[in-house]
Amino acid sequence: MDKSVTDFNVRLRTIRLRELIVAIIAAIIISGLIMIPVPELYEDDNLLFIVLLSLVLLFFAWCLRGTHGLGQNVRNLFEIKTRNEILYVFAVNLLFAFLFTCLISGIDLLMGFYDPSWISGFDIDTVDITAGAILFEIVSSVIFAPLMEELIFRGVLFNRLKIRVGILPAMLISSFIFGIGHSYGSITSAFLFGICMCILYMKTDNILVPMSVHFINNVVATVLEFTQLDLVIGQMPWLIPATVIALISTVLLVKYIVQETSTLKNRFS
Repeated sequence: MDKSVTDFNVRLRTIRLRELIVAIIAAIIISGLIMIPVPELYEDDNLLFIVLLSLVLLFFAWCLRGTHGLGQNVRNLFEIKTRNEILYVFAVNLLFAFLFTCLISGIDLLMGFYDPSWISGFDIDTVDITAGAILFEIVSSVIFAPLMEELIFRGVLFNRLKIRVGILPAMLISSFIFGIGHSYGSITSAFLFGICMCILYMKTDNILVPMSVHFINNVVATVLEFTQLDLVIGQMPWLIPATVIALISTVLLVKYIVQETSTLKNRFS
């Protein structure tokens, strides 16, 4: 990183990938050392994961110390144009994510009509949710994920790749790596979500903008997961309107990505 740079946004772009890798390795080693006097970490993978993420977050805090401009980034979030785009990108990505659930659920229903002995994979069961599980999900998915994933995949990986291979290849590569880190059923939606985050970051040069979308997305996704509303949407009578809305959102999402990447290509060519 270039410590002579005092602007927050510019300093972030100077953090090198190898520095991040060293920080992650160091965080793993330190976490292992902490496990010696604190054996609870060995018994609780979730707690160990939180400690590891906290150490990596400290690396970014150290890298960005002494910079200015973060306050202006926060104020920019509340500009009408930026706020509207944040909500729009969140909405089309979230609704697109339901497309696969709706399609699989539709096939599941058709199989049930064809074969009465077919066992549905979308039966909704009551699940006991512990306070610890809720707390971990909030801390990891709602707090750490938007911070860490945007800093790592957009703030460092995307920024370093675009220097070497160009903006569009950097979007694809960083978003692909981001996508494969998610569960099998959500790789495609995570990949397209990552591209949208790169677009927002490039348009605003404000890492807080993709962080905000990521935060809202994960809050809603967590609520849907714990309430099982995502499975309810895949059931009749909600399945048909949900599928139509998901298809419309797919068109809007693809249109947004094509138009914005074309604009960025012309702007930075």
